[in-house]
Amino acid sequence: MVCIDDLKFDDRGLIPAIVVDSKTKQVLTLAYMNRESLSITLDKGLTCFWSRSRKKLWLKGETSGNFQHVVSITSDCDDDALVVEVVPDGPACHIGTFSCFTHKLYEKE
Repeated sequence: MVCIDDLKFDDRGLIPAIVVDSKTKQVLTLAYMNRESLSITLDKGLTCFWSRSRKKLWLKGETSGNFQHVVSITSDCDDDALVVEVVPDGPACHIGTFSCFTHKLYEKE
């Protein structure tokens, strides 16, 4: 099992976290965690991220009520990215969509 100290945070102290619905496996969002937000996530069982734009911790659902209950967290082979499987209480995106990934760029016919 990997621990926080094994993870490779970037030069800003961040690691990308791909959030996935644990039942459908749909990608909900991509966010970033620092050591503190990851520790909060592990402690509370709810996703907590570092907002790069606001430069502060962000507990997902704190204002919207759309919490994400963590089922599992897995690091990639280089320990520099995370997949966070969750059970969401509602939409993941701030614009109200279930997933932040709704704008198609390409789809093979």
